[in-house]
Amino acid sequence: MSKVLPLLIDTDPGVDDALAILMAHAQPNVRVLALTIAAGNVGLRHTVRNALKLLEVIGADTPVFAGAAVPLVRPADDAAFVHGQDGFGDIGYLEPTRSVEPEHAASAMIRLSHQHAGEVVFVMLGPLTNLAIALSLDPSLPERVRRLVIMGGAVTGRGNVARIPVEFNTGFDPEAAHIVMSRWPQFDLVDWEATLAHSIPVADSDPWMQFDSVAAHFYRAISRKTRDWMRRTRDADRWAAADALAMAAVLAPDAVQEWAERPLSIELDGALTRGTTVVDWWQRSGAPAQARIMMRFDPARFADLIKSGLGLPRDASG
Repeated sequence: MSKVLPLLIDTDPGVDDALAILMAHAQPNVRVLALTIAAGNVGLRHTVRNALKLLEVIGADTPVFAGAAVPLVRPADDAAFVHGQDGFGDIGYLEPTRSVEPEHAASAMIRLSHQHAGEVVFVMLGPLTNLAIALSLDPSLPERVRRLVIMGGAVTGRGNVARIPVEFNTGFDPEAAHIVMSRWPQFDLVDWEATLAHSIPVADSDPWMQFDSVAAHFYRAISRKTRDWMRRTRDADRWAAADALAMAAVLAPDAVQEWAERPLSIELDGALTRGTTVVDWWQRSGAPAQARIMMRFDPARFADLIKSGLGLPRDASG
């Protein structure tokens, strides 16, 4: 039997976060220690509620810890126009019966890093506010985290918010992204442009969501509004799943076909570029190459991991 991989998932559910969480819980060799929750796609009240409901639907007892309700410095717009006002497609689901844990997310991160020192993998699917707080409270945190995987950034300036070069997670809280990415010695980055490069044909993905499983039924319902928005505003024939791709890089690191190690920083001041991911592609700055940027992932493995998260059997076709 392979060794169990302990994960701490920091997230702002969010439809794409939900898929990543389903993927992690579907793996027999993975133990999700906690979901730590931030505001981002929608406000904290909704993101906490969505996390609790998703876990209730799939019967997981993973503890949920609420964290930052706002960015560190400046207010930011959410993405309710994509995910629905409640972040889960406004389907009107029944309230979860579970409650959030009393401990703050940043405190839980530090505590769990001690309890699982050298083993735990931190998976960051939303704005980096909680991790920036934890890192500021305990600068030794990276010494105990086996691997940090971040979904965020747009490494050549092809972003997905109104400030054209900026990706949502780094743009929501640039100061938090700066703190984490400038102080963490080495991290893996799965950016928005990788998401676009690994988008999935709708003709393939739509049948997966018709599968008769609890996870597929719920995910189909909460993602309908988001998938319809993508078809109207982007390539109607393809589906982009950002957080799922980041989770795939965590669950199947051997399926990453190319990494690029480069110095990386976050722009904090530009009127048009605040939150931009600045990569020193030519490595002329002399700065350490702390970011390992994922460039290519095996598409068949990606599809298999998504299907497993939706409850499809491992040999399912389509």
